[in-house]
Amino acid sequence: MIDVQAIDIGLVTLGAIGATYLWRGLGVLFASRINHEGAVFQWVTCVSYAMLGGLIARMIVLPIGPLTQTPLSFRIFGVIVGLAVFFLLGRRVLLAVCAGVGVFIVLVSAF
Repeated sequence: MIDVQAIDIGLVTLGAIGATYLWRGLGVLFASRINHEGAVFQWVTCVSYAMLGGLIARMIVLPIGPLTQTPLSFRIFGVIVGLAVFFLLGRRVLLAVCAGVGVFIVLVSAF
């Protein structure tokens, strides 16, 4: 007997794969035509950085899930340490993130 649910899941998966690769292919085709120095591209870059900053700020100030059980001071101190490491060690993002998260984990574990 044919399992209709398995066929549906397979069709949905194939559809998702097709849609993903369609948009990726179109992105590759149009990428060479985009002016990276243009005003529109700079605006999109600024908006994306603003959205990322807003999401990070929201995670720190108004967290959801298990992060709500941690004090705001621990989260802010982790961010301050991360920013300090970022600027003091030559703008190395990985080191800054590791330092900030490490300090946060130590504070939560210790208290």
